Amino acid sequence: MKRLLQKHESYIFLAIILLTVVITALNQNFLTLENLFDILKSYSFIGIMSVGVLVVLISGGIDISFTAVATVGQYVMAVIITKYTGNIVLAFTISIFIGILLGLINAMFIYFFNIPTIIVTIGTLNVFYGLLIVFSGGRWLYNLPEWFAKFAEIRVLTLLNANGIPYGLSIITVIWIAVIAIAAFILRFTVLGRSLYAVGGCGFDKSPAQRAGINIFRVQMFVYAFMGFTAGIAGVVQALLVQTVAPNSIVGKELNVIAAVIIGGASISGGTGTITGTVLGVMLLAILSNGLTLMRVPSYWYDVVIGLVILLSVSASALRQKKKMQRAIAVEEA
Repeated sequence: MKRLLQKHESYIFLAIILLTVVITALNQNFLTLENLFDILKSYSFIGIMSVGVLVVLISGGIDISFTAVATVGQYVMAVIITKYTGNIVLAFTISIFIGILLGLINAMFIYFFNIPTIIVTIGTLNVFYGLLIVFSGGRWLYNLPEWFAKFAEIRVLTLLNANGIPYGLSIITVIWIAVIAIAAFILRFTVLGRSLYAVGGCGFDKSPAQRAGINIFRVQMFVYAFMGFTAGIAGVVQALLVQTVAPNSIVGKELNVIAAVIIGGASISGGTGTITGTVLGVMLLAILSNGLTLMRVPSYWYDVVIGLVILLSVSASALRQKKKMQRAIAVEEA
């Protein structure tokens, strides 16, 4: 129990339980299996991108361009499948390929020119998004193929509510779970995954990691390619959810995704963060959003609440870290 209480994820989990109890007391429709499945489906888009952002933060970087990467991948995919048709595998392949390509462009600027990651990705955010608007003319795409809409309706598990209306575990949620599993395996069971933590723990100066035999170039290429991979998947998932593609529908959601990862315990300075914490961070935001909606709280209060949650989460994490350092100093002096 003592070890559990030392983990940041434990406090996020307790916050989720407390919020669930409070919201359910105010609205009985919240704590239902149908609403849970709906939350998981609607937040799969944020959840998938948060996995990529987690990997970037662990490595010591900050990516702001991932929403533009997702938008470009999504739009190119939509243009091709509406003009030439295809299938869902082709749709994901196109968007993922575009995402990885743009992610590698970020990585090359960061590695070869040694520019701070946030500067590079702010620049590429504007370049990628600006070029898309120029070439697309800002045109929305509505007439997505019928097979695309049918795929979005697939349920891995189907149940019926009291009114006989079907609901269940969406294929979109399963895609999010698959991305979580891939990232968890890489971070926990591969040399590359452990290298990410080592590189991130070095801060801006990566020379200690290089002296330890870590290939910084390979790590950087993987990190931003993986971010592009998750952005490509997220772009298709967002199109599946809304069944339209708009150039301005994803850009602007960066802070929501980064907030979820930071609330989950990842550090902007790098070297820390877990998949479990990120998933809990996403669920905390999802529960807050859904709960405020059910309680008919005006939507603009959501941003205020998220800001407060971020401040509380970071402050609590910093306080625990300070106490840990004080205990270590006391042991050394003793």
